[in-house]
Amino acid sequence: MGRLWVGTGKNRHRTAAGNKWEYKKYQSSAKAKAERASRNSARRAALKKGTVHKGDNKDVHHERGVMDNSHTRVVSRSTNRGMAEKSRLKGSKRGKRKGRMA
Repeated sequence: MGRLWVGTGKNRHRTAAGNKWEYKKYQSSAKAKAERASRNSARRAALKKGTVHKGDNKDVHHERGVMDNSHTRVVSRSTNRGMAEKSRLKGSKRGKRKGRMA
């Protein structure tokens, strides 16, 4: 399978093989399968209702992170995937290291 980790101490990080293994492990878990099934179900319900169409670049957004079909709305793909995440908000310290050029 290859090495999963390289480096030591603060420089220790996963290799590409390690990332692939971790994604495969998570995506095959019961929790991930249930969440994916819920998302697919919400999308199918919106298709049946006529609020979204295949290839229309729309996403079914789950309000407040609730994974059921009753708390959903249709938004554009760019809006849904570009929502203000705490790490991207102004003033966030995440991802900003000393001496790093932006």
